[in-house]
Amino acid sequence: MTISKILTAKGLVQDVSTLFSLPDIYYQVEQMIKDPRFTAVDIGQVIAKDPALAVRLLKLVNSSFYGFQARIDTISRAITIVGVQDLQNLVLATSVVDTFGRISSDLVDMTDFWLQSINCGVIAKLLAKESAVLHGERLFLAGLLHKIGTLVLYQELPEQSSKVLKLSDYDGPLIPVIEQEIIGFTFADVGSELIKAWQLPDSLYEAIACQLSPDQALKYRIDAQLLYIATIFCSSLVYEEQDIIDLWQEIPPEYRSVVKIEEQALVALLMQAQEDVAQVFELLKPSKKFY
Repeated sequence: MTISKILTAKGLVQDVSTLFSLPDIYYQVEQMIKDPRFTAVDIGQVIAKDPALAVRLLKLVNSSFYGFQARIDTISRAITIVGVQDLQNLVLATSVVDTFGRISSDLVDMTDFWLQSINCGVIAKLLAKESAVLHGERLFLAGLLHKIGTLVLYQELPEQSSKVLKLSDYDGPLIPVIEQEIIGFTFADVGSELIKAWQLPDSLYEAIACQLSPDQALKYRIDAQLLYIATIFCSSLVYEEQDIIDLWQEIPPEYRSVVKIEEQALVALLMQAQEDVAQVFELLKPSKKFY
């Protein structure tokens, strides 16, 4: 596939819409949630038709990531406790990991990719909680999917993507700059177009579209700012206290002000994130082990 044929991130996503499509069960659950005639039991019965998905969802809602005291043993109970929107988000997270688990690329270690993505999602969710953001669970999805456009680029434009990586010397902040020069758009552009093609919420679209420049966000600027902060911290799974504080001080003050947190509390938050990442990784990627 050539760049001249694609021209835009939207064109690229349109060309691969079949390859990177969400499973029917996600859209079925979405429609049932919107229809008041369906109960939590009805939705649970649909999810139960995919035993692997049902088991992973139950393990997730029973994990420390959610922290419920009583054990949840049915999907319908999970919906009642967690809420339909959060349950749908978990179905989406599991579906996306499965969808992209089928691709292969010589340009990325997929285990490292998902570790970093889950790390970003966990950090974004915890930051949202500290910032008193309503329905902050959506920030977990934003973090999980923040670099999903990268996988599309690696799969469909491997030569150009390889050139980008070499010219940027694999330096994260430089990669989108070089992508813009060589390809004409960035992984964030591709990711946001994929979110739009999947008909996912506008909050998710805008956070991913504006993750590199949160000030460009209109309606969901706080989401974009929190995602930006999470991406700063998600590249490593091991933190030293002074490194955390140094990174925090490099973040623009107007973004830091969104998170009502002291530096020591931030250190504790990121330590908590490490524990959650290990558990969520092994639940979303059961064939892999956290290392």
